[in-house]
Amino acid sequence: MESESLKFLFIGSDEPFARTIAGLLGGANELVTAPTMDAAMPRLSGNHPFHGILFGLSATDKDGLLQVGLLSVKKPRLPIIVFGPTDDETFAAEIVRAGAQDYLAKDHLDARLLQHAIHCAMERQHERTALIEEKDNYYGVFDHLVEGIFRTTPDGHYLLANIALARIYGYESPVELMASITDIARGLYVEPGRREEFVRLMQANDTLTGFESKIYRKDDTIIWISENCRAVRNAQGKLLYYEGTVEDITHRRQMEQELRNSESLYHSLVETMPQNVFRKDLLGRFTFANRQYCDHYHCKLEDILGKTDFDFFPKELAEKYQRDDEQVMQTGQTCEITEEHHPLGQEKTIVRVVKTPLYGAGGNIIGLQGIFWDITAQQLAEERIRQANIELARSREDLRAKNAIMEENLHMAREIQTAMLPQQYPVFPHNVPAEQSVFRFTHRYQPAEAVSGDFFSVSALSDTEVGVFICDVAGHGVRAALVTAMIRALAEELKPFAHDPGKFLQKLNSDLCAILKSTGSPMLTTAFYFVADWQTGVVRFANAGHPKPLLVRHAARRVETLANDCGRGQPALGLFDDPPPYQTTEATMAPGDFLMLFTDGLYEVQGANEELYSQQRLLVDVQHLLGQPAGKLFDHLLETIRTFSTDRAFEDDVCLVGMEFSGRPPAKS
Repeated sequence: MESESLKFLFIGSDEPFARTIAGLLGGANELVTAPTMDAAMPRLSGNHPFHGILFGLSATDKDGLLQVGLLSVKKPRLPIIVFGPTDDETFAAEIVRAGAQDYLAKDHLDARLLQHAIHCAMERQHERTALIEEKDNYYGVFDHLVEGIFRTTPDGHYLLANIALARIYGYESPVELMASITDIARGLYVEPGRREEFVRLMQANDTLTGFESKIYRKDDTIIWISENCRAVRNAQGKLLYYEGTVEDITHRRQMEQELRNSESLYHSLVETMPQNVFRKDLLGRFTFANRQYCDHYHCKLEDILGKTDFDFFPKELAEKYQRDDEQVMQTGQTCEITEEHHPLGQEKTIVRVVKTPLYGAGGNIIGLQGIFWDITAQQLAEERIRQANIELARSREDLRAKNAIMEENLHMAREIQTAMLPQQYPVFPHNVPAEQSVFRFTHRYQPAEAVSGDFFSVSALSDTEVGVFICDVAGHGVRAALVTAMIRALAEELKPFAHDPGKFLQKLNSDLCAILKSTGSPMLTTAFYFVADWQTGVVRFANAGHPKPLLVRHAARRVETLANDCGRGQPALGLFDDPPPYQTTEATMAPGDFLMLFTDGLYEVQGANEELYSQQRLLVDVQHLLGQPAGKLFDHLLETIRTFSTDRAFEDDVCLVGMEFSGRPPAKS
């Protein structure tokens, strides 16, 4: 006290005694007085800190104890020394238990005793403050951990729980959790006997890791948890309690179940495919083969798993297969080739092979998947054609003539294909000029080659309804163009179904599969078909794996995607003979709305740094072009995507079809 000036607050109505205390403290220290507790509290909450509180009691009564207890709660970091009228050890002990650091009798007080008491009180208070801070830090960490922490008795009662555990179990606080769950075996676990299994494992091992169970939350919903636990024993080895952590693993378990469902669906699909399917790991070892593959090579699955091509094919052929596999897994690019298959002890065959990389959960390549089908007969036929072409090539003039004919045929095919597209659009009502039609149409059509795999049609179904169809055959060029011609012919034959989009696509898929099945090579076709009624503004549509159209709401200045009610995609045409029924969904167009259909060639464009133009980016760019007339919107959008592309070109066929809805026909004059 001699080396530092201290400041104390004296609480008491005995002014002479307060002056005595000030004299005993010495002139270097400051004593501020307050006659009552009510007068003292504002001073304690002020900006001038005190080093301690000196409390003068007039009598050894319960009021004094209550006041000291109140002070210790309000100012837990300040030492409190109480002065009483008598040297009562029992009362002194009660005062200390109430929160004071010391009790001194007024009659036996001197400067040395007072200064010693203050010094000891401040030291003890420093130690107490350190303990309080350490305890606060401990519980601060304890209650803010992400993992739930528990301590339970072996018979299933909670001794301790943190905030994270209460939150996982759906309770407001650890207190509520421990009060609500008084029997863990019956009040927490979903499966009977789960707590007994927990106890049995703890008795056997004293530790437990990754104990996964289903439990009830407060609202009776069920979640999955994973528990880590250890048994705590005393020095004599007696079990005191269990303590451990809890993690909510519901999301992980759901993901695992979805993965199992996905794998089950994958296997159910590949086992029924007519093509041969196999998988290999990074070392070229077979990890899977479907039934068709095993039948093709007259073997069982267990004869294949874990082996490589060198176990089944001649060395030169196996090395060739190995090089192709390594290229796919190193570059991440799909490999589509025609190659020889010559298993040991069997005849040589020629197959068409598509090899694609397999990716793990972390995005890294973990192997490859291959699919192939026998084209030996087709290849032999093509070989004969090639030989015939060699003979024809001996005459350069004949070859030039043949090339000229081919170019002319392609040109004619393009003209024919262009003629298949709508040359003029229907108007609604039928007796108004085109510029006054309630439905006004526009399109842009850009083949990637001479001919295209994209096709669309616009047909009046009645005086009030229009049907709009768009499709995209996989790939581009002559093969795709031939399929589009077939689809156009089939669509014409299916006009009796044209009023129901779902039935229309169902019947079109059935007829297309029947035709393509004889080719031995599937041709995937996406399609979208809608029927719009100008009197109601209702649009009925169905989607077969096609990009979702955009509905531009001019009045609301927003762009929406036109999705099925079920929220799931439906298969493209030409894949399955009898897929689930295609769903017909309804939407409503408001006056001024614009419905935009397109094929995937519009957005499958690669920009700088291998960035792909996404459908989300397409939606944003259309949003930026709101207010533009339909034709200008299409032109500006195409130019925007060309600018994004590294070579300012579209790699695939592009088709855009738009329909504006004015809302009502012009008034009759």
